Amino acid sequence: MPYFIQTFDKAGSEDLRTEHRRRHLDYLEATKAKLLACGAKLSETDGKPTGGIYLLDVESYAEAKAYIDADPFSEVELFREVSIEPWRKAFLDGKSFV
Repeated sequence: MPYFIQTFDKAGSEDLRTEHRRRHLDYLEATKAKLLACGAKLSETDGKPTGGIYLLDVESYAEAKAYIDADPFSEVELFREVSIEPWRKAFLDGKSFV
């Protein structure tokens, strides 16, 4: 079952995000078989990242939690909050799953 993970960066953490972005992107590349989609959420006012969204294809909440916990951004405590929820795929990439 897919999982929707939403992360929220700590205030004032832009430098921390920038410093560890390459490791984060390498992690995503290495685990891309599990990713349906992933990307940063951006501030409407200045376009700077405020967190991220992951659509992850794993079998359990425990796997989704382990995935986000292993992300380098988690390891450096970038996030002030992480939300993990099961997600039912209805439409993706222009395709219907209903």
